[in-house]
Amino acid sequence: MPELLTRLSVDGVVDMLLANPSRKSGLEKQPVTEARLAFSGMEGDCHGGLTRKSDSRMLKQYRRGTEVRNSRQLSILSQEELAEIAARMGLPAVAPQWLGANMVVRGIPDLTLLPPGSRLQFASGAMVVVDAENHPCRYPADIIARHHPDPAMSFVKAAMHKRGVVGWVEAEGMIRAGDRITVWIPPQRIYAHR
Repeated sequence: MPELLTRLSVDGVVDMLLANPSRKSGLEKQPVTEARLAFSGMEGDCHGGLTRKSDSRMLKQYRRGTEVRNSRQLSILSQEELAEIAARMGLPAVAPQWLGANMVVRGIPDLTLLPPGSRLQFASGAMVVVDAENHPCRYPADIIARHHPDPAMSFVKAAMHKRGVVGWVEAEGMIRAGDRITVWIPPQRIYAHR
């Protein structure tokens, strides 16, 4: 499919990279200055791996715990959408660390609405394939509540269609804050029989 992709007329920029080597320490991630993207995901992050166990998002297809391809190696947020979530919640800011993000970008309009199959290409040649929208859930809401106990609106409602995307590594390479991002999108059509 890569030959059918069209380059988006805007470029993004990597604002922040984050990682957490152990799931036992929780969802929150810490800033890192650079990261190597490998076929197994971001090196040094607990969400990496070529495969993962299926979870509650996949109960219609698999029994919980079935080994599946890891299409959620990376969680990518938009600086602009984070500001919108914070404004909706009546908060000064929502930190990407609280949402378990691996990367925060800016300059890509409506990042969360990028169609599945879109590619984010970095200066090193590293490429991430967008798998899907990352729907908001209660886990980040619990972390936000520790910092801001009385938000004006719940995180799940405020972050709907604003929590970024998840994806997997198609081409390896290094990424750093400040790197430009080229966005490639696939042909878009509506499947009439859904």
